[in-house]
Amino acid sequence: MMRTRPLKVALLGCGVVGSEVARIMTTHADDLAARIGAPVELAGIAVRRPDRVREGIPAELVTTDALELVKRDDVDVVIEVIGGIEPARELITTAFAHGASVVSANKALVAADGAALHAAAERHGADLYYEAAVAGAIPLVRPLRESLAGDKVNRVLGIVNGTTNFILDKMDTSGAGYSEALDEATALGYAEADPTADVEGFDAAAKAAILAGIAFHTRVTIDDVHREGLTEVTASDIASAKRMGCTVKLLAICERAADGESVTARVHPAMIPLSHPLASVREAYNAVFVESDAAGQLMFYGPGAGGSPTASAVLGDLVAVCRNKVADTTGPGESAYTRLPVSPMGEVITRYHISLDVADKSGVLAQVATVFAEHGVSIDTVRQQGRPDGDGEASLVVVTHRAADAALSSTVEALRELDTVRGVASIMRVEGE
Repeated sequence: MMRTRPLKVALLGCGVVGSEVARIMTTHADDLAARIGAPVELAGIAVRRPDRVREGIPAELVTTDALELVKRDDVDVVIEVIGGIEPARELITTAFAHGASVVSANKALVAADGAALHAAAERHGADLYYEAAVAGAIPLVRPLRESLAGDKVNRVLGIVNGTTNFILDKMDTSGAGYSEALDEATALGYAEADPTADVEGFDAAAKAAILAGIAFHTRVTIDDVHREGLTEVTASDIASAKRMGCTVKLLAICERAADGESVTARVHPAMIPLSHPLASVREAYNAVFVESDAAGQLMFYGPGAGGSPTASAVLGDLVAVCRNKVADTTGPGESAYTRLPVSPMGEVITRYHISLDVADKSGVLAQVATVFAEHGVSIDTVRQQGRPDGDGEASLVVVTHRAADAALSSTVEALRELDTVRGVASIMRVEGE
């Protein structure tokens, strides 16, 4: 039997995502009511610029006083899509204090302060859902938090930023350099005017923190995530990857240690074999590969950003939260019972592709191999090629077996001391094998 009193929803933000949420709530009101067991209505929409024309948004719903809106006694659920740390944090905690549950798309806030937000929600008997904070429309948070709750997740490996994937895909398919590919991404609307959060890996690092925390039932913040962007990736790196039968992707990687006593979380460019499912993810799409004990290997794929895809995730959370309101219950909160430490990047073990500029003469390869051996880093393959201009230098490419990041770093520092090594052209990790 359907409840007659509508559930009231306050919407914070009415930009690309917020306006799409409002549209779907209005046009699909009957379907949402049938799925929830009660009608849902917008109680108000908080915006910064009230004079902007918003097609289909009743003017009487628009307010600039977000704090007053979330304090209203009749508001059951608050949807937060304004982003950033403040005032989002104050608005969300105020909503909890006044009895409202919260649906958020705010990856930065959840990655920085998720534990405190979950604690506040629990204190006030409210829900905190944030499916839209990671990979847009792709269901990830709920499968990790609920569908795989009885399984043991060991690894999460994914492409979680569409802008960087578009740039690397264009560099791979067209031979473009980084700057040229970024310009194309900007022209098509995939990159912001200031692309720093995307290309330097901050966006992906926030998502990695969220995924690691849920997957491994421990607290991981963005400060725990090792982060490298893609601004140093060159056309030469892309070409080297192709020669190895690989492609380059900016990956978010969350792993449980083999002994189960710690976890790691990192974001950086990496070469992955063309045979790996993530290698075929093109343009601005996202995909996440999950490995667990019982379920084995799972892959989640789809659009990772944009108004409609992100709104889809927000509305999915809204339905779940509203159902809980109707049933007078709450859904799953934070699960951090394992309390596993996050290991530093120096302890991460992986393979490496190192490109060196060296003197083109006999004995160089032996010197380089000796340095690797002295630092306990085993070499898998070596390729040396002289320069066509005959300038007395050559390119030496070394691919290692698996080694600790700290050992590789000390190896590279020692290589720089060799008179025969003119420079380290690039270092890239090799993943997905």
